[in-house]
Amino acid sequence: MAEDWARPVVFWEIQARDPEMMREFYMKMFNWDISEGRIMRIPAGVGPPLPGPAGQIRKSDTSRIGLYIQVLNLRESLDRAATLGGKITLEPRDTPGGPTIAAISDPEGNAISLVQQ
Repeated sequence: MAEDWARPVVFWEIQARDPEMMREFYMKMFNWDISEGRIMRIPAGVGPPLPGPAGQIRKSDTSRIGLYIQVLNLRESLDRAATLGGKITLEPRDTPGGPTIAAISDPEGNAISLVQQ
């Protein structure tokens, strides 16, 4: 039997009560090219960090999966989210030994962490 290796995240999905509204939010928020139709496809992004998304497991009072998206400017991204119907849930803060992060929720309440490029 061949040696196995660490398994990467290969796909993700956003489930929405109002997919058209969510499509507009994510297109404008992150400059994503999202197709139309029943299944709205979002192609992979470009640029660092490479070789792909890393992750972690940590203790929490809730059970959920977090989505971290890299942005050019945290303040501008937070303001854009609020303009597009999202909410700011965490102002920018430095993480110990890591990047500066902030957080928003989309118009349907899904949590999204923003990572300063």
